Parts: sequence; C-alpha cells; structure tokens
Amino acid sequence: MSWTSILLAILFGFAITLAAGALLVRLLPRFQLRQTAYEDAPQTHQSKTGTPTMGGLAILAALIPPLLLFYSNDRFGMALVLLVFACAVIGCFDDYLGTRKGKVRGLRARTKYLATALAAVIFLRYVGNALPHTGDLFPIFHAGSLAINAPFWLWLVLGTVAITGTVHAVNLTDGLDGLAAGTIIAPLAAIFAVAVSFHEFARTSWPVVLLLAIGACLAFLVYNYHPAKMFMGDTGSLALGALLSGAAILSGEMLLLILVGGVFVAEALSVIIQVAYFKLTQRRIFRMSPLHHHFELGGMEEPAVTLRFWTASILCSLVGWAVVR
Repeated sequence: MSWTSILLAILFGFAITLAAGALLVRLLPRFQLRQTAYEDAPQTHQSKTGTPTMGGLAILAALIPPLLLFYSNDRFGMALVLLVFACAVIGCFDDYLGTRKGKVRGLRARTKYLATALAAVIFLRYVGNALPHTGDLFPIFHAGSLAINAPFWLWLVLGTVAITGTVHAVNLTDGLDGLAAGTIIAPLAAIFAVAVSFHEFARTSWPVVLLLAIGACLAFLVYNYHPAKMFMGDTGSLALGALLSGAAILSGEMLLLILVGGVFVAEALSVIIQVAYFKLTQRRIFRMSPLHHHFELGGMEEPAVTLRFWTASILCSLVGWAVVR
C-alpha cells in the first residue's frame, strides 16, 4: 500500500467523522443522550454532567459503511466489521440505559462481559479456519525466530480473553477528555504496520479499516479533547477495543496487544489490583482507579494526564513494533 493510499484513507476517515460529529453534537442532546453523573466520580468530573454521549457513532460512520460498500468480498474485513458492529451495539444499549433516570450504570458488567465474549467467539470461529496454520496448530506470537503454537481450542480461549479484555480495557480508559480516542491511535498504527509488512495473508483489504479508524479518532478529538463537547460513550470505546483486538488476531500477533496496548493493560490492571487489594485489606493502593484517576487526584491537570498517556501509548507501540520487526 502506497503512502498516498494510506494518507487518503486517513483523510477519508477524518472527514467522515468530522462531518458526522458536527451533526451528532447537535442531535444527541435532542434525544436526551447526555452524560449522567455518578457518585464515585472525581469531584472535578461533576461539571461533565449533561455532555452529549454516544458520540462513538461518528467514528462508526467512518468505519462500517465504507467496508460494507467497497470490501464486502473480503472475509476478514467483513468478520472484523461485524465484530466491531456487535460490540458497538452492546455499547449503544449501555449508553442508552445509562442516560435514563435511575439507570446511571447502564448494563450490568456481567452482561457486557458475556455479550462481548459471545461476539468474540463467533468472530474467532468464523475466521479461524481461514487463517494460516500448520495442521491443527495456530500461531499465537511471532518475533523473529520465536514462534509459539497452540491447539485450536487454546487459541480460541486466548482469543476470546484477548478480545474481551481489550474491549473493556479501552472502555475503562475512556474516563478523561480525549484519553481513549488519542491513546488508541498509536496501537492501531502499529497493528496496521505489522499487518501489511509481515503477513502475506493480511495483504487483503481489511487493514484499511485501521487507517479509517486512525483518521476517525483524530477527527473525534476535535469534539472530545478537553473541554469535551461530546463523549464517545461505550458505543465508541467498545467498538474501538474490538477493532484493535480483532485486527491484532487477524495479523497473527495476538500477544502483541500486551505491548502496543500497554496503557490499556495498565488501566485494567489498576482496577483489578485495587479491587483485590481492597477486598483483602480494606485499604487502597491507588487514590482511585482506573489509573488515570490516580494521577488526576494527585493534582495533575486532566489535559496533562491525557498527554502523558498518549506519549506512553506511542512508546509502547514503538516497543511492540521493534519486537516484531
């Protein structure tokens, strides 16, 4: 893929989301789709109450229609877009319920986890038999001469954990203005580079969706960077997490998610550690979890936390790229 094609795809995604965002930022309030306050949020976040949510629809506008129109004959591309769409629908339900009176939390956490796990299993079963493999062994990770193989059932389990974990880790990261949208750009770029550089089977049309997503996230920051005019909601964060993890699996580098998604891993681990430690000791390790709230309550301004997390994401993605190079 030429640099011109790459740039055009990014610009196309940018333009679509920019236009869709301008429409949504006006329409969402009319349908009462606004952020609701929750009691355990940092005090500084109370001012965000009433901000339009479900803005992830603007990102989806740049991803799903182009793939359906121009790449419907690509098995991997269609599987990826269906995974993204399924997780977006789950997020959309959660956002809608969360804006209704008395339903601040939206869907139950267990319901969201089970629904995303089901979507992951269907995706993996659909693409599994078409991915390159030797006998009944599937590549999990490849870096130079290192190759680890596993039976299909183990690949399926690990893939389900990878997708479900990534989807909800990205969701946890979406807690500050511009944080999730900006943090995910570098990992998407890293997975794209791996997909088109090292894997012949990935030289199909599906990697273009990563470029569209990069452009879409850049455009979404126009509305989402501090002070945010619109939030992506679970509609956007679950969809982006599905895109990142699904693309990593299609590129043959499932475990690369741990490196390029290092910020998301840290956010998820901070919640797990906080909850486990509190249950054992009735004390907290972090001021608040996820991790971005820990720094925020430590006195760091919200934009400063966001920019540092973006920088960390870029560094993690460069490390991931160096490992598989």
